[in-house]
Amino acid sequence: MSAAITPAIAPDIEARARATRLAIFDVDGVLTDGSLYFSENGETLKVFNILDGHGLRMLKDGGVEIAIITGRASRALEHRARELGITHISQGVQDKLQAFETLRGKLGLIFEEVASIGDDVVDLPILTRCGFAACVPASPALVKQRVHYVTQAHGGRGAVREFCEVILRAQDKLDGLLKRYLA
Repeated sequence: MSAAITPAIAPDIEARARATRLAIFDVDGVLTDGSLYFSENGETLKVFNILDGHGLRMLKDGGVEIAIITGRASRALEHRARELGITHISQGVQDKLQAFETLRGKLGLIFEEVASIGDDVVDLPILTRCGFAACVPASPALVKQRVHYVTQAHGGRGAVREFCEVILRAQDKLDGLLKRYLA
């Protein structure tokens, strides 16, 4: 019996997630709740969820490459990505599709081997090309209609963890990764 915190997934979603070798994450609204906090100096502050961070670590430990492609640039994101060991980071991206294609080509992956989670229409160029695409519940209907999976958890509130666990469960790696905590 699985110790996972994710809901049961449909067989077609499981098959899509099973093929994942690279997972791409948007930031604002996915890794964060979408709120922007500004310091008195004008610096953008971001709040990241610790459960999401551990999900990313487990996904990486499970052998899936992790990438971030985001339209905004942030030193807070650089710090968090470094802390999590994420090396594929594209910030301040105006053309997310080009960043996606460059990364996919660099890693030699076909579309079906890429998963992605986003929250808004700017993420659709990537989401509509991935083998497994997801979004958060706050996403516009246009986005929800074009992805394979809508998380139950919200952005910055466990959506990333849920997405990671769906992939790991589909690849039969989740229970093994959780076993070390259940001894």
